[in-house]
Amino acid sequence: MAVSAPFTQYVEDLFSEFGEISVRKMFGGAGVYCDGLIFAIIGDDSIWFKTDAETRAAFKLVGASPFVFETRDGAKSEMSYFSAPEEIFDEVDALHHWTMLALGAAMRGGEQKETQGQAFYA
Repeated sequence: MAVSAPFTQYVEDLFSEFGEISVRKMFGGAGVYCDGLIFAIIGDDSIWFKTDAETRAAFKLVGASPFVFETRDGAKSEMSYFSAPEEIFDEVDALHHWTMLALGAAMRGGEQKETQGQAFYA
């Protein structure tokens, strides 16, 4: 899963109204942080938002798919991130709605803040 420099810049600009946005490479993709809190991941020019028990149903309702990766032993593993609804790229209200859901999930989940230039997540 690659992350292009132009897409990284686009993501930083897209979410800039929500706080201090930073993108840190990790595991072939990148974590997207707002004020030091990871709320999304990116890779292959796609965005996945952080979800939790409170928000996951809303993402499923609009057809968002979970982020799935292959483990070292070849098994598929699903993370608590779901694909960003396409409408966030065209509609400001949608961008605000889905980003706030992701930020809320990140805050409730106690995601670790980035520390000394390193990215961590649960």
